[in-house]
Amino acid sequence: MKLLLQEAKRWGINLTPEQVESFRIYYQELLSWHERASLTTVTDPEGVQIQHFLDSLSCLLVLEPWLKGGARVIDIGTGAGFPGLPMKIVRPGISLVLLESTRKKVEFLQHLVGLLGLQGVETVWGRAEEAGHEPRFRASFDIALGRAVGPFPVLLEYALPFLKLGGVLVAQRGQAGKREIQEATKALDLLGGQIKQIREVLLPNRREPRYLVVVEKVAITPEKYPRRPGVPHKKPLV
Repeated sequence: MKLLLQEAKRWGINLTPEQVESFRIYYQELLSWHERASLTTVTDPEGVQIQHFLDSLSCLLVLEPWLKGGARVIDIGTGAGFPGLPMKIVRPGISLVLLESTRKKVEFLQHLVGLLGLQGVETVWGRAEEAGHEPRFRASFDIALGRAVGPFPVLLEYALPFLKLGGVLVAQRGQAGKREIQEATKALDLLGGQIKQIREVLLPNRREPRYLVVVEKVAITPEKYPRRPGVPHKKPLV
């Protein structure tokens, strides 16, 4: 985990020996489970440290103002736990919900959370279109995370119903991020979101930048959103 330790420090994130050990265990379990649960195609040590662990921790570069006092966070379509679990390792005070629709991935997450002894983490097997209408989840989170959850307007429809007023979505996007934002004006207006910040992040040994798009919830999301399962992808709000 030397690369992770060095690069996190460059961002002002000083990992403790216990946190480094948690990431080491995370990596080992990712390798052990990735074939049976189709967790990731990136399995080499450098790739995992950069593309999964550091990429996840980059969210902290824009989130610190919302993390004070222990925020309630939901990671939508978390897969193998990214970016939510690396953030939880480094900021243990947050309350985290990991939402994933694939059962085998949920089983991995449950195993890993138990192995690492993480408190305040709930793993949920379900779809965002349905969970977003559950009273215990709707409009109850300070922060929503989304890393690889389809086009930007689709992620907005999934995420904004989960947020309290004043809460924020951090969407991790690739090179097309700025163009996607221009195409999301309708979705932002309908769902009650407003772009607050766009931050470019360059990961080590990577030519193409990543973008952290911070969306603040400024108005109540109409009750009909998110629409029923599958509809946001088939008919995005553009």
